[in-house]
Amino acid sequence: MAPSGPGSVRRRCRRVLYWIPVVFISLLLGWSYYAYAIQLCIVSMENIGEQEKELLEREPRGEAHQEVLRRAAKDLPIYTRTMSGAIRYCDRCQLIKPDRCHHCSVCDKCILKMDHHCPWVNNCVGFSNYKFFLLFLAYSLLYCLFIAATDLQYFIKFWTNGLPDTQAKFHIMFLFFAAAMFSVSLSSLFGYHCWLVSKNKSTLEAFRSPVFRHGTDKNGFSLGFGKNMLQVFGDEKRYWLLPIFSSLGDGCSFPTCLVNQDPEQPSTPAGLNSSSKNPENHQFPAKPLRESQSHLLTDSQSWTENSTSLGKGKAGMSNPALTMENET
Repeated sequence: MAPSGPGSVRRRCRRVLYWIPVVFISLLLGWSYYAYAIQLCIVSMENIGEQEKELLEREPRGEAHQEVLRRAAKDLPIYTRTMSGAIRYCDRCQLIKPDRCHHCSVCDKCILKMDHHCPWVNNCVGFSNYKFFLLFLAYSLLYCLFIAATDLQYFIKFWTNGLPDTQAKFHIMFLFFAAAMFSVSLSSLFGYHCWLVSKNKSTLEAFRSPVFRHGTDKNGFSLGFGKNMLQVFGDEKRYWLLPIFSSLGDGCSFPTCLVNQDPEQPSTPAGLNSSSKNPENHQFPAKPLRESQSHLLTDSQSWTENSTSLGKGKAGMSNPALTMENET
């Protein structure tokens, strides 16, 4: 019979600790198989199939079907279109897509203001949880930076043989490597999403610009840095760093602008001349939607009528001068 006592308990605990590296390697191998077999071979292939489906969506639909969609979307706050100019319609969910809404092949449903599908949380990142996703990145980055900064001096002692020869030094080494590796990856990911917030874009919109009735506009939803921040974090600054939903809007309609020019690029006389020479090509006013959203879904005939009436008025004012010259 094996002796019992504090010594035997320590030996059992030591045997359990010996299995930690084995469990770590097993989990690492299992994760690598999951990442390759599931995420790469299955999920990625489905995403490729979804892209091919979106390519088919760009093909013009039947005129009768489009007429029904146009009548249904006439009173809806829907301003984006497909590449062919048709109403965005989800064949899988059988509904008209709101602006910035996309169908997720993994979740098998349409996601409002979809950013991407995150396999690490097994959920789509969109309108309802985008702020929480940013806070998750920020909290995780601060945690990893704190671990890496406080563990650095002991990591240096590990290589200079300044630590006792125990199992703890191996944990210290792997802890620093993990914290440093995740700090680099999280900082790049968090920085990229901060840039997206400053531009009021989603990941999908960064790779494929939204299409409006007047054409493609990569800055169509950008309202300026300050207002772009408020769209995600809300008006109450006290809630910005708390996991409390405070985003503006309902996820179905978004304020936008009808400016094709990139706000970061300075205006050029050539661009002004091209717009002045062809006024008939500019069917929408270059001003924010809050001042002209009532004209966005209506026919552009009103704009052409106004321009025609202005032209007739100018012609009428110039006619008396011509008659006086003829009389003299």
